[in-house]
Amino acid sequence: MIQHRPSDQRGHVDMGWLQSAHSFSFGNYHDARHMGFRQLRVINEDIIQPARGFGTHGHRDMEIISYVVEGALEHRDSMGNGSIIRPGDVQRMSAGTGVMHSEHNPSKTAPMRLLQIWLLPEQRGLTPSYEQRHYDAESRQGRLCLVAARDGRDGAITVHQDVSLYASLLAKGDRVQHTLAAGRHAWIQVAGGAVTVNGHALHTGDGAAISAESKLDIVNEDSESAELLLFDLA
Repeated sequence: MIQHRPSDQRGHVDMGWLQSAHSFSFGNYHDARHMGFRQLRVINEDIIQPARGFGTHGHRDMEIISYVVEGALEHRDSMGNGSIIRPGDVQRMSAGTGVMHSEHNPSKTAPMRLLQIWLLPEQRGLTPSYEQRHYDAESRQGRLCLVAARDGRDGAITVHQDVSLYASLLAKGDRVQHTLAAGRHAWIQVAGGAVTVNGHALHTGDGAAISAESKLDIVNEDSESAELLLFDLA
């Protein structure tokens, strides 16, 4: 079963310096039909204008993953971390018992776009922690590249939940497949371009909740290029 979450049906926020689209209920956007999927609680597509961003604010008991699609994001937090996140980088911040952080677009001329992802942790009260790794285009091109996993296997960052996150770049005609073990579920988020998933068409900004499917066949039939994230969820 594949349930399509169309881009234009997401919750939308326009604050001038920030345009944000929420796949699930978030902030002032509430829809009882879309409160998350399995352990996946938030997918926000944020476009931040030049030299603007989120001031220092706090989080607790959440696994927060940042995936930059275009531009760059400057991160600072109360653990002493400071970094620039660019396309190909995957950043994980475990908020645990509490962390303060800020995020800004350091460019003075160009907007930036990212996917902000929250996962419910497997337990509350974890010690806050941080991890960031780069996965170049070659490692994601034409394949599903594991970028986050509970056990940090195969060079993935570690997340404190039974989730495996894959990133992929597909040229026109590329096909990737993924097998779901019994009882597992998936969410696919299209960051750019268009793909079909078991014959279901998805476009930029679309998501899909997938259950009771043993194999996923993902094809870029028409786009010059496509970019997507695949979550394998308990």
